[in-house]
Amino acid sequence: MMDKNSKIYVAGHRGMVGSAIVRRLESFGYTNIITRTHESLDLRRQAEVEEFFEAEKPEYVFLAAAKVGGIVANREALADFMYDNITLEMNVINAAWKNGCKKLEFLGSSCIYPRMAPQPIREEYLLTSELESTNEAYALAKISGLKYCEYLNRQYGADYISVMPTNLYGPNDNYHPTHSHVVPALIRRFHEAKIQRLPFVTCWGDGSPLREFMYVDDLADLCVFLMNNYSGNQTVNAGTGKEISIKKLTELVADVVGYSGEIRWDASKPNGTPRKLLDVSKAEKLGWKYKTELKEGLKLAYRDFLENPMRAER
Repeated sequence: MMDKNSKIYVAGHRGMVGSAIVRRLESFGYTNIITRTHESLDLRRQAEVEEFFEAEKPEYVFLAAAKVGGIVANREALADFMYDNITLEMNVINAAWKNGCKKLEFLGSSCIYPRMAPQPIREEYLLTSELESTNEAYALAKISGLKYCEYLNRQYGADYISVMPTNLYGPNDNYHPTHSHVVPALIRRFHEAKIQRLPFVTCWGDGSPLREFMYVDDLADLCVFLMNNYSGNQTVNAGTGKEISIKKLTELVADVVGYSGEIRWDASKPNGTPRKLLDVSKAEKLGWKYKTELKEGLKLAYRDFLENPMRAER
């Protein structure tokens, strides 16, 4: 259990997940939060990471730093996604262990699960069949981080846990026109279409895939909850347990943004995994449940987009 004055390091505090964790910690009254920008600490550089941990000796670590992106980014930079993510994960986890960190929480992604895993996806389905090819490099990196935490627990008695979130959205998201995830990409496209009064917007695929979406501040709440209430080798799924088709999601985003034109579909573009819904019963049994419904969260996300126009230029 973290004390209010425990020294807590949040890796990746400027990203969507990391910034949400910092907000949540601050709202609970934690006062000794350590952060470093990428410019001051490159987590891919082992010597820099080891020097930082030796100097600061954080008691608790939230590892939310990662190289992330949507289908296009993952497909175009397979080697970069694998190298950057595995390197920074191993550096941080190993340095935390060597410097007596009491507890570390590793943030992964639901893409670690097999492409055709039974639905909803339970934690034990990990490594039971092949991964989705479009994000295989990222998934392999995240599986490596999860497993390294597990192996440190088994070999050395560490107390390192992992959390695997579903698709996330919310404040401080990445709205890059080609390298963002589906929700921020749709928000930006429909906003620009509304401003430019475009008669139609064309979206990738046929709209049939089913997806689950979680507001990032709900994830942050779960992360703090698990740091204080969970220990174990197996990861914990983070999601809502609800799914929606990409077609219906697209219509919902258009409605929230206020775009009234036609939505067209380009079936020549990839859909990605047909269905991906997490079984969240483990988190619920621990005593936690999400709070933010999708439409409410989309309104908050669009407000954040409007209030922070520089994010659209990433």
